[in-house]
Amino acid sequence: MEIVVRLDVMMAMRKIKGRDLAAKIGITEQNLSLLKSGKVKGIRFETLAKLCAVLECQPADILEAV
Repeated sequence: MEIVVRLDVMMAMRKIKGRDLAAKIGITEQNLSLLKSGKVKGIRFETLAKLCAVLECQPADILEAV
């Protein structure tokens, strides 16, 4: 089973730019870009919670098991 990151889809639905999202959750744009592309091996629960709060979604809206 593979985990697919759907962060770019949620960002498009919420009409938020990477720069703005990165600033709101307290990470660099580069780290956000790596997260969006799925090139990270893990994500802290704290970061995931901040993403969900800003995007007003659930973790399952961002991460999908395929």
